[in-house]
Amino acid sequence: MDYISTRGGLAPSRFCDILLMGLAPDGGLVMPSHYPRIDLATLAAWRELSYAELAFEIIRLFADDIPSDDLRAIVHRTYRPEVFGSDEITPLRQLSDGLWVQGLSNGPTLAFKDMAMQLLGNLFEYVLVQRGQQLNILGATSGDTGSAAEYAMRGRQNIQVFMLSPHGKMSAFQRAQMFSLQDENIHNLAIEGMFDDCQDIVKAVSNDAAFKSAHAIGTVNSINWARVVAQVVYYFKGYFAAAGQIGERVSFCVPSGNFGNVCAGHIARQMGLPIGRLLVATNENDVLDEFFRTGRYRPRGSAETRVTSSPSMDISKASNFERFVFELVGRNPAMLKSLWAKVDNGRGFDLGDDPLFSEVATRFGFASGHSTHDDRLATIRQVAGQDGQVLDPHTADGVKVARELRRTGETVVCLETALPAKFAETIREALDQDPPRPAGFEGLEDLPQRFTVLPADVAAVKQVIEAHS
Repeated sequence: MDYISTRGGLAPSRFCDILLMGLAPDGGLVMPSHYPRIDLATLAAWRELSYAELAFEIIRLFADDIPSDDLRAIVHRTYRPEVFGSDEITPLRQLSDGLWVQGLSNGPTLAFKDMAMQLLGNLFEYVLVQRGQQLNILGATSGDTGSAAEYAMRGRQNIQVFMLSPHGKMSAFQRAQMFSLQDENIHNLAIEGMFDDCQDIVKAVSNDAAFKSAHAIGTVNSINWARVVAQVVYYFKGYFAAAGQIGERVSFCVPSGNFGNVCAGHIARQMGLPIGRLLVATNENDVLDEFFRTGRYRPRGSAETRVTSSPSMDISKASNFERFVFELVGRNPAMLKSLWAKVDNGRGFDLGDDPLFSEVATRFGFASGHSTHDDRLATIRQVAGQDGQVLDPHTADGVKVARELRRTGETVVCLETALPAKFAETIREALDQDPPRPAGFEGLEDLPQRFTVLPADVAAVKQVIEAHS
């Protein structure tokens, strides 16, 4: 499998090379040269596999430069009950109205980001040791990516982590998960701004070729292809659990801010998994919903990005969206670059009158909706009262949109994004009680915290990296 860039400037590369790369040298996102196609007979054979064996079968199609025995060992070391709480890894549960919820938040940081980040930590360490190299990981988080990355990378050989987060914009639990880590290779940088400011800094540093090379900069955000492909696996596992028989269509509803999670579903669908529709659920920051309804993609600045009660989706520039638009325009890098020039100058673009836009729904199966604070409170209350389950606010956004968009007879799996313990303030507002907290997290917010507050300035972040690398 070779890899290319959405912007056309990357010579065909192999998986282990792009694993450490982050953004492509031309500023684009890395994509496989093609998608492997999975037929129904293969799906039937895969249905009874354990999660680890299924992950091996899928990931080896994209990482064929890692010897099979090594990759199998990495995958089995990642996806085990001791890390994810059960043999199922991503168990499904059904609500009384027939919706399925796929549990993706049983890893060490109680969020779906663990599903990919735990694998990424093992892959990074494997390749770095093989090559005798070091890596400075630069990431941005709106709440869950940061803790998942730090717990996956803490104490690992040859790795330093510099994680940017919006100062004061995460939940108390999310902050405590990250900032209480005392490992010497973990550096938390609280940026005075929004998540999009953090993400812009990561991209700016990654686009500085000289600095990136001199300081061995890599990324763990979902611009990293390995993270996306790891997430593809749970769509297959969720499909197998929800489908009555192989070949039956199953739709997925995905809370989305940065488009990485639902992008993995798009890839699974392109590979031949019988996904009916991909339902994108946003919060009040509805840039993606606006595109899927109208064809207009209008990223917003920090001043227009709202602080909400589903904070991990408080994003107005969806990094992974470029991967989908690349597919939409027929993998034409010149057209993609033209569209993103408009994004970069703040205007965005509008495909509403372009014949391509009709393919968003007809060819690619996308639909969307959005949720508000009142919506998520109402959904949390309804599901708790009727089903005895407590949803986190992001998953509640997904359930709300799934109920709104579900067609008669359509099987829909809602992807859980986190456990409610991470958002106690919203759960108390909805239910007048604290959310259940898993064992081992008692007193988390009371632990000493270590972080550095910085302005939203690229040079300031570079100085910190230089001082510690």
